[in-house]
Amino acid sequence: MPRLGLGTSPMSDDEAERAVTIAIEAGYRLIDTAEMYRNEVGVGRGIKAAQAKREELFVTSKFNNERHSVSGVREAFEASAERLGLEYLDLFLIHWPNPKQDQYVDAWRGLIELREAGLVRAIGVSNFKPTHLRRLIDETAVVPEVNQIQLSPYWIRNDARAFHDEHGIVTEGWSPLGKRTDLLEHPKVAKIADAHGKTPGQVILRWHVELNVVPIPKSQDPRRLTQNLDVFDFELTEDEIAALSALDGLATEVVDSDSFGH
Repeated sequence: MPRLGLGTSPMSDDEAERAVTIAIEAGYRLIDTAEMYRNEVGVGRGIKAAQAKREELFVTSKFNNERHSVSGVREAFEASAERLGLEYLDLFLIHWPNPKQDQYVDAWRGLIELREAGLVRAIGVSNFKPTHLRRLIDETAVVPEVNQIQLSPYWIRNDARAFHDEHGIVTEGWSPLGKRTDLLEHPKVAKIADAHGKTPGQVILRWHVELNVVPIPKSQDPRRLTQNLDVFDFELTEDEIAALSALDGLATEVVDSDSFGH
């Protein structure tokens, strides 16, 4: 799994096609989409237009709560694969646990069957809390390979990351640049960026990498896409990492997956 990828929410099909094409040509290999984004067709067109070798790409999609059954997950895969124009997915995720619906364990069993059938290379979840993850593990004895959660210096998610590390789960971060916050303008971020000759966004993404989180920033701008990927030629000091982590809690709380989902 690449260490950084492209998020595509809330792009349209046309926007996703352009962004994915530019991103792959710029060197991105991880592309993230979802049934809910309604842009899998555009993502697939972008993949085709970029003409990269399929085995070099890591394509992720996610499915909605109406698919939370063993048979529903198979239908979700077939629909996503058709829209994307792909024979297999590198990673397929339950988008939200929707615990009030109480069917995410059945959805997980459906994902296990998909992986056993060779239709997906890896399986995981998105927006799951440690309590949700623990139930999956206890009831199926199969550990998710990835949990994609809202994460940035404003939401460092210590409890979730600790659980992931304990169980060998990859932490993937959505909204890594602090969507709808002032994170990119924060004085501490600017100071560290100046010290390294980097942009605030590059510093924040490097913070994710230093914490072994896989960030998936969204952008359609060619210059920004290139900048976001250019974070592997410098390192943050321990003090800089600590300064950024100390920003935790300065924004509104993360979305509560016990009460929100689709």
